[in-house]
Amino acid sequence: MFTLFTDHLPECTVRHKRPVALVTVELGRKAGVMNSRKSLDGVPSWVPATGHALRHAGVHFDAVRIGGFLGEDVAYRLMEFTDFQAGPIVREATGEKNLYFLLPPGSAAAHAWPAPARALSRSGRGLAFVGIPALHGSTWPLDWRSRPTAEDPFVEPDLLHNMVIDAVR
Repeated sequence: MFTLFTDHLPECTVRHKRPVALVTVELGRKAGVMNSRKSLDGVPSWVPATGHALRHAGVHFDAVRIGGFLGEDVAYRLMEFTDFQAGPIVREATGEKNLYFLLPPGSAAAHAWPAPARALSRSGRGLAFVGIPALHGSTWPLDWRSRPTAEDPFVEPDLLHNMVIDAVR
C-alpha cells in the first residue's frame, strides 16, 4: 500500500469536483492491477526528477562501469538470473556505450574487478561521477537498463562480481 499526494500531480491526470488531499491505493497481483514488486514507493533521492544529473560515486552509491558488448552481456545475465529484478543499471547511448551497475555505497572496493570492469567509488585516486537519468521523460543519452525499486535499490555486489568473472572468461 502507498499514499499518493494529488497536489503534486498534473491537473490533466486527476480531476475532482472538490480538492482531495491524498489518495491511498492498494497494489495487488491481479490481472490489470499494478504489481507492487516493481513499483517505487519513493524515488531515491539521487534520481533527478527530469532529464539527467551527475552524481558523485561513493556518496549515494558505488558503481561498476563496463563498456560495450561485455556490459550488455553482463546486464543481460544479471537480469535473467534475477528474474529481471537486478537493481539499477544505467546505460549510455553514445561513446563507448558504457553500462553503470549501481551498488550500495562502500561496496565496490570489496572485490577485485577484472578488466575491463572498473569500480567507481570514493577513493584517494580521485573523484568519479556517474550520469543518472530521471525515471521518466527525455533522458538521452542515458537511460535505465534496469530501474531501482524499493525491493532492489542496488545491484547485489557479490552476484555482479560473479557475473563479470563468468563473462570475461
